[in-house]
Amino acid sequence: MKIYLIDTNIIIYYANGSLPIEVKKIVNNILETSFNISVITKVEFLGWKRHTDKTFKEAKRFLSYGHVFRITNKIAEHAINLKREINIKTPDALIAATAIQHETILVTRNGDDFKNIKKLDILNPFENIK
Repeated sequence: MKIYLIDTNIIIYYANGSLPIEVKKIVNNILETSFNISVITKVEFLGWKRHTDKTFKEAKRFLSYGHVFRITNKIAEHAINLKREINIKTPDALIAATAIQHETILVTRNGDDFKNIKKLDILNPFENIK
């Protein structure tokens, strides 16, 4: 069984209801079978300043259905190495390191942010849709 780690951008598109129908089918399947996120995604999604009290509660409830991977020392060390090797933002380095350490497939629309990372499997559900 494939295990996925869902990037923040996919969570935002899903929560906003802005996924094309073909992409929504893919994401729904992933959410039903392998709803995993990094704690970084939790912080980015819940920390959005434009949340109302209502949308914040809805977002928090939505994330409660998933599993949140925390940052371990091993993940932190891997992220440090990524930052030293390639030009990558800290949140992306931590998300990538989390995906690699837990042997998951990273689900993201921003594949270019992660393209230079070896050993990282990426699924862009927006690719090849009509």
